[in-house]
Amino acid sequence: MRLLMINTASSEGSVALADTEVSPEIVAMEMLPGRSSSERLVPAVRRLMETRGWRLGELAAVVVVHGPGSFTGVRVGLSAAKGLSEAGRVPLVAVSRLALLANCVDEGGEAVHAVLDAGRGEFYYGEYAGRRCLREALMREADLRVAIAGGRVVICEAKVAELLVGLELRMVEEPSAADVLPLALERIEAGDFDDAATVDANYLRRSDAEIFAKPSIAGAAR
Repeated sequence: MRLLMINTASSEGSVALADTEVSPEIVAMEMLPGRSSSERLVPAVRRLMETRGWRLGELAAVVVVHGPGSFTGVRVGLSAAKGLSEAGRVPLVAVSRLALLANCVDEGGEAVHAVLDAGRGEFYYGEYAGRRCLREALMREADLRVAIAGGRVVICEAKVAELLVGLELRMVEEPSAADVLPLALERIEAGDFDDAATVDANYLRRSDAEIFAKPSIAGAAR
């Protein structure tokens, strides 16, 4: 089973290829430094696929991390994944970045709280039991501290550690596209695919354009 995996929702993007018929299963990966995903993503995908001699139609699925995270990064990654899925006529699997982070620790089925920086004093929060999502939300610090009290908390950003000083936190490396593989395989085996035509970004918050948009004349008149 061959998979193309994309993660541009993080501070540093990445693309990976996996083949479950070989060991190790990750056969290629390329990092996309900084905020370069919009320019480098598609060329990186093409380069990795051509180097391995793979074709889009041979993939079992295109897998993408669809947020939360950088609005631009999420949009770029999801748009590319949807386009590649439709072009190759292969299934699409969209994975939450919070689920990916929670999966970095194994708590034997106990609840894991995944926390990411959302800026403006807010946090992206996800509660997972095993690989089952219990909830995801955008939270202020006070509410977050209540939600994670006494639980296992996993983070991957130094800023979150600084903001949540005094709490017991487990710091892990920022998950890459390669780390999506276990979640992707579980979804594929269950036949749980996303519709490329309708799947949306997992922003958990509105963009600045939406927040600061001026009301329309019609809307203001109501």
